[in-house]
Amino acid sequence: MIRLSKRIQLTGHKASIFAVGPDRETTSFLSAGGDGWIVRWNLDDPETGKLIARVDTQVFSLHYLPDKHWVIAGDMNGGVHWVDLDQPDKSRHIAHHQKGTFDICRVEDHVFTLGGQGVLTRWSITEARSLESMQLTHASLRSVDYSPERRELAIGASDNSIYLLDAGSMAIRHHQEQAHDNSVFSVHYHPDGRHLLTGGRDAHLRIWSLTEQGLEPLKALPAHYFTINSIAFHPEGRWFATGSRDKTIKLWDAETFEIKQVLETSRDGCHLNSVNNLFWSPYGNQLISASDDRSIILWETEAARSSVL
Repeated sequence: MIRLSKRIQLTGHKASIFAVGPDRETTSFLSAGGDGWIVRWNLDDPETGKLIARVDTQVFSLHYLPDKHWVIAGDMNGGVHWVDLDQPDKSRHIAHHQKGTFDICRVEDHVFTLGGQGVLTRWSITEARSLESMQLTHASLRSVDYSPERRELAIGASDNSIYLLDAGSMAIRHHQEQAHDNSVFSVHYHPDGRHLLTGGRDAHLRIWSLTEQGLEPLKALPAHYFTINSIAFHPEGRWFATGSRDKTIKLWDAETFEIKQVLETSRDGCHLNSVNNLFWSPYGNQLISASDDRSIILWETEAARSSVL
């Protein structure tokens, strides 16, 4: 079993941080938030971040393209920003979605973006332009994940639904209505290829069995007190973490789906406000959390003889 312990808390952003994710090197990671800043942090020397790009409004989503050395950022107004980190003057800023661009996912030579008006768009990475869009719902599309084995996108929406789509044709394979009692804020395929995990505004973590027909409910766990904003798997796939608006991070066994550790403010130095996003770096297996409290926390992964709640 493992145990998470706080390594360091990083400050520098001037507003809520909504996105954290990988960078060109495994020794660094990127963050973005309400100040419009995109910041690079070095995991070996994390105390000072470097501002590498800036947009004019709040950044809700972030995706790094290592082969291009570009960052794609989605903003609160639905903009999609193609930021060229080597030649910033060649960056493209495209007004596309409405009511926010909430998540971004790469599938081979394409990128998919999710809009607050319920539209899914496929983009060409080569040309940095939209290729096709489809209206899945009139509610916000909140989260997306890709399964290479199934060549499938899983999308969580604010109409309480989960949509499974063929990643090539964008055809809807399965529509799970009333998947949660409220908006579906986070979706993540299990590394075992047999399950989908989803987190909702209803504070429940739901485990679904993946079938040829779509989804079958397996477990519904009252995991948090408020919205589950993010699900992140340990690089080895044996554990995963959930982050919530209730200010806590919970560590789970990925086989039994049992809670193994709860990180909270008073005891563990967890965040003072909502935990918005999680990223588990392969470099030292460090869990990175971002929050409304304008900070990032690096959590070290250590071996533990027994779980601690």
